[in-house]
Amino acid sequence: MSIPLIETHNLKKYFKTKAGYLHAVDDINIQINKGETLGIVGESGCGKSTLGRTVLRLSAPTSGQILFDGKDITKYNHKQMKIAKSDMQIIFQDPFSSLDPRMIVFDLIAEPIKEILGIKNKKELETKVFKLMETVGLSDKLVNVYPHELDGGRRQRIGIARTLSIDPQFIVCDEPVSALDVSIQAQILNLLMDLQQERNLTYMFITHDLSVVKHISNKISVMYLGQIVETAMSEELFSNPLHPYTQALLAAIPRAKYYEKKKVREIIRGEVTSPIEPKPGCRFAPRCKYVKAECTLADIDYIEISKDHYVACVLHK
Repeated sequence: MSIPLIETHNLKKYFKTKAGYLHAVDDINIQINKGETLGIVGESGCGKSTLGRTVLRLSAPTSGQILFDGKDITKYNHKQMKIAKSDMQIIFQDPFSSLDPRMIVFDLIAEPIKEILGIKNKKELETKVFKLMETVGLSDKLVNVYPHELDGGRRQRIGIARTLSIDPQFIVCDEPVSALDVSIQAQILNLLMDLQQERNLTYMFITHDLSVVKHISNKISVMYLGQIVETAMSEELFSNPLHPYTQALLAAIPRAKYYEKKKVREIIRGEVTSPIEPKPGCRFAPRCKYVKAECTLADIDYIEISKDHYVACVLHK
């Protein structure tokens, strides 16, 4: 039986604005088993990246619990959190802006090794850096070049090498391939999957691309305006989507094969609800063609419909 490495209980992250509190992450409960990948999908602005950063405590949670290997890290002080973060890392969306343009490849990869692992010996550093470059598919000829001299794929490989340099157990992949060409995307995805298998890594994979998330995830959670509306195993979600928002997202995936049976395209109409002090009820209700009066009366319970398949919708009470 798989053991949960990451769990959240009623996790919330609100931002104060002049109009009230913006509910970026609202009452999130997730569980990621060791060695597995949880995909987080949804439209831009739904709170995916904020959730990832909050789980890592790069952004302080407003309330709720974050359990790493059974321990509540929301109660950790700065010193404890610094130690914990060596086991929890992130791969950023834009590999160019996340790298210091004044540092060469060697120094970029060596930096976390020196600062976090405390390794200063030049020979030991060189051995570790070159080994990491080989692991992520970077030629050792690139050791003295700057990020601006490389393409997006190689920059992202540097980012992955930096992440791996301190041997983390859990990695948040924050749209790591969205800024890359399609051919490079496949290479990076395959690299991440190979590394997961070799090192028994646990991923939270954040993306808006459903085709990508199906390829890499064991389980997928669908987010809408700060809340998770549906969670299921990858194959189950794609074959049996229950929430109207999930159905619309899947129907929007382009089909490459002209001879496939044409699916009816779901068009989501209506205005997006403001995430600032949202009213009770389903936040997708103003855009849902199945909306009922009870959808707007109170928050919808998030319940298990079948094994490991959860949904928050009055159509499946």
